[in-house]
Amino acid sequence: MRIDVVSIFPDYLAPLSLSLVGKARTAGILDVQVHDLRSWATDRHHTVDDTPAGGGAGMVMRPDVWGAALDDVLTPDAHLLIPTPSGTTFTQRTAETLATEQHLVLACGRYEGIDARVAEHYRASGTRVSEISIGDYVLGGGEAAALVVVEAVTRLLPGVVGNPHSLVEESHGVAGLLEYPVYTKPPAWSGLDVPEVLTSGHHRKIERWRRDQALTRTAARRPDLLAALDVAALDKRDLAQLSELGWVVVGGALRPVAE
Repeated sequence: MRIDVVSIFPDYLAPLSLSLVGKARTAGILDVQVHDLRSWATDRHHTVDDTPAGGGAGMVMRPDVWGAALDDVLTPDAHLLIPTPSGTTFTQRTAETLATEQHLVLACGRYEGIDARVAEHYRASGTRVSEISIGDYVLGGGEAAALVVVEAVTRLLPGVVGNPHSLVEESHGVAGLLEYPVYTKPPAWSGLDVPEVLTSGHHRKIERWRRDQALTRTAARRPDLLAALDVAALDKRDLAQLSELGWVVVGGALRPVAE
């Protein structure tokens, strides 16, 4: 996979040489290129922004500078991603879809954002354009969001994560649940013990304990995920555990008893 990131702060993207992303680059699984948007500015001050049309606070990034940059960076099969608080929420499902792409281009806005005509122009020209948000809050720019997207997508590429099965059990994975709590050595620490079942060597009991813990944690922290589960994928033990947690099947869907 190829990923291009365009920013006025290319040094912000330095972490892309570390950890799993860095290893994927070294292994040739991922090709990441970071570009300085100011390289495409034409005036001696390398100006990339101007006052907003119609007045108002802040500055807006110019479409002509972004257009020059994207014309050079985009390829026919590229998917243009624009991080913005007004975008569609980026989820694990989004990451899974993007991990099947050949070329992603991330346009990191700053100030009040990128002139809206940039997204409009490239959509009209046939480029796939997605405006995405990593959460309901506002950042200083798109760079932090770009780091999130690149890491979330990269770890899903074949050969990046050592044990692919871990991608199934983790939070927001295909199971649709939050991950169960995890432990390691020492078996006793600060007056707290590793749950006995995990040291029993009984794999079926361990698997059941982890499943029950995932259901319990999801019910407590993200009930919306439980409500979205496919009931047909739940077994009798799942349903029994959910019943203890106050969830029952109503009309083919999981619902809290209180409703």
